[in-house]
Amino acid sequence: MPNDGLIGLDIGGAHLKAAWFGNDGALLDLAQFPCPLWQGMDRLDAALAEVRHRRGEPRRVAATMTGELADLFDDRADGVRRIVAATAAALPATDLRVFAGPLGLVGADAAADHVDAVASANWFATARVAAMAGDGVLIDVGSTTTDIVPLVGGAPRQSGYTDAERLDSGELVYTGVTRTAVMAVADAVPFGGRRRALMAELFATMADAHRLTDDLPEGADQHPTADGRDRGIDASARRLLRMVGEDLRPDSRAAAHRLARHLAERQLRRIEDALDLVVSGGAGDGLPLVGAGVGRFLVCRLAARRAVPYRDFEAHLPIPPDLRERAGWFAPAVSVGWLARTG
Repeated sequence: MPNDGLIGLDIGGAHLKAAWFGNDGALLDLAQFPCPLWQGMDRLDAALAEVRHRRGEPRRVAATMTGELADLFDDRADGVRRIVAATAAALPATDLRVFAGPLGLVGADAAADHVDAVASANWFATARVAAMAGDGVLIDVGSTTTDIVPLVGGAPRQSGYTDAERLDSGELVYTGVTRTAVMAVADAVPFGGRRRALMAELFATMADAHRLTDDLPEGADQHPTADGRDRGIDASARRLLRMVGEDLRPDSRAAAHRLARHLAERQLRRIEDALDLVVSGGAGDGLPLVGAGVGRFLVCRLAARRAVPYRDFEAHLPIPPDLRERAGWFAPAVSVGWLARTG
């Protein structure tokens, strides 16, 4: 029998994030499970089984997604239909609702009729909840992407809604702190007193760079490394140095750390450039930056650089202290659950 609880699910193409709420509405638990959808629907089935195993089947589930972008699917409509069907099948006794952006939560059987609103709508859930705390600019830096959304007058004030529109406006930036390939951040770097071209190979990811700068939160990187080896400092340094045609030696560790700092700065500059583009539209200039995502340490750094206030996405929510930091990493799952709880 299902319990009286509620789960917010954020079904991505690489991870499934879950936020559990008790029958009194309190946030109880957060968990993230690897879900590489490009490898097959069985990955989602396995992740949903982990969700059910952790705390049983809830009476209600509110789900949002970006996983429909996976190349497993013919198009977004196919992805939305199959993800919703798989989720309903895995949680058969649950009242499943799907987040459809401005339309709110719709029944599972209606999701296919609102594909354009359902597809990649997780950022809108986060923005709606973040806007309740006041004006600002939400910057959610995740494992793969960054969302930038002005929040004005208690609501999101985005220029675009679809992925295509948001790519054009700068509100969606394909850069994240774990899965992004280093070669997607720069094509050349300063090294050994010269401008060294980076190899166009998946030898390292930004998880390696942020590990070397000592910024990457523990548990943030759940996917295999580029070479399948461990996530230690030496292994990360070895992968980064391979990008510039070098090997790890006792005398090259300092160079690896310099390279990591430079790459982290290049990624931050790209996010700042997108922020400048967004606020040039007239919304958000000079407002506080609102940080979410596992990479929000970059948002803190950006706020300090621009001399504007910073606040955490979840600062206004009644979240237990031991879950507060991770709630920011799980912002869409927490948000869609919160919207279901309060709606």
